Amino acid sequence: MDEPGAQVHGRPGQRDLTTGPIGSALLLFALPTLASNVLQSLNGSINTIWVGRFLGEGALAATSNANIIMFLMFGAVFGFGMAATIIVGQSWGRRDVDAARRAFGSAIGLVLMGSIIVGALGWIFAPQILRLLATPPDAFEPALDYLRVIFLALPASMLLVLMFMGLRGTGDSVTPLWFMGLAVLVDAGMNPVLIAGMGPFPRMGIAGSATATLLANIVALGALVAWIRWRDLPLRLKGAEIRYILPERELVRTIVSKGVPIGAQMLVLSVSALTMVGLVNRNGIDTVAAYGIVQQLWGYVQMPAMAIGAAVSAMAAQNIGAGRWDRVARITRAGITYNILITGATVALVLLFDGNIIGLFIPGGSPVVPIASHINLLATWGFIMFGATMVLFGVIRANGAVWGPLLIMTVSMFPVRLGVAYALLPIIGADALWWSFPVGSGANALLAALYYRYGGWREGGLLVPEEHCEERSHADIEPAGTLKPAA
Repeated sequence: MDEPGAQVHGRPGQRDLTTGPIGSALLLFALPTLASNVLQSLNGSINTIWVGRFLGEGALAATSNANIIMFLMFGAVFGFGMAATIIVGQSWGRRDVDAARRAFGSAIGLVLMGSIIVGALGWIFAPQILRLLATPPDAFEPALDYLRVIFLALPASMLLVLMFMGLRGTGDSVTPLWFMGLAVLVDAGMNPVLIAGMGPFPRMGIAGSATATLLANIVALGALVAWIRWRDLPLRLKGAEIRYILPERELVRTIVSKGVPIGAQMLVLSVSALTMVGLVNRNGIDTVAAYGIVQQLWGYVQMPAMAIGAAVSAMAAQNIGAGRWDRVARITRAGITYNILITGATVALVLLFDGNIIGLFIPGGSPVVPIASHINLLATWGFIMFGATMVLFGVIRANGAVWGPLLIMTVSMFPVRLGVAYALLPIIGADALWWSFPVGSGANALLAALYYRYGGWREGGLLVPEEHCEERSHADIEPAGTLKPAA
């Protein structure tokens, strides 16, 4: 067995997460993921600053509506990638590199096809989607221009995210950090150039911001593919392995059966968010712009929770694959502890300095500023409970249990969150919208904790198809890989 934190199979970046101290390994694995999330949110914030400074409140409202729609489209194909990542993690824990490559290749094929279809449909029906959201008239045309270009970027962005997820499944959280940095540099650098038409580039307005994102995703994706091949990372596909991109029947069955419920969770979040946007849009363009700014702040607040959740899921999947169920509960406890400490500190900082932060997005005299500050005060603290849910769901999904989290998410988003919003709207006005966020997060965390404690998610089997297990050579398997998960 490899030493704690050691590289395995002599390849750079990959780490054995099935041995050694759990707390330090979890933190060291989560930090690069957190840094990646910081860069991603920083990129979105910089782009929002450019749009707000160059184009004003109407353009900010347009990007707010368009970005939530993109989250909906993202969820339609994200589940397949997440399911494949679970298989990659379990396979890596069992030292079955070929099974990891097969799952990775099948996911590439599925996600590529899915993102092309979703992107095409999004381009066609973008006007109808924006009308359904009751997008303010002043924001409709810029939102349409922005959204249609973003839809073109969907295949490259989805493949980039999938590759990041797959690399983390093998214990490599550093490589995704470097290539996220590359994407941010290209995107943030090209935004003002294409918005304002600097140098030889045409003035594209809000479409220039979306075009910068498209270019950034293509550049980062191409560079990452070249890096994986050059460094001969375990998930690289070459020679006869290229055929793995044509999904195998058994892998497709597993990825789809697990990926559809995971994707449905994203869709539940998206539909809930879209319904909320429809309610926010009825409060005027200043409230819409303020909500868009606060969403940028929330992107930062949720980063630690997302990073810790991703690290916990990868660690749990590897340990389940290796039969190390004795470590899974300890991984969960460590994840929740880190979430309370780090997410709690982030929430405190955002609440203390919200005036200064909001002022980065819009001039201080704008009526948007006090609205954004008020939303932030009422709703942001709920992300501490959100982080606990991400940890619990990450562990549960690592063993292929996906229906429980979907049901919990559905209940907490619709009967609870939207129910509170609609019930209190006639009584306290727009504040009902902001209070519904922590109420929904609290319900989500409570139900997730009950399911983790009493649910049957531990009874699921490994997601690696049996024929792959039988084909493994003894040289590729550690003794722990022969253990079966306990009920």
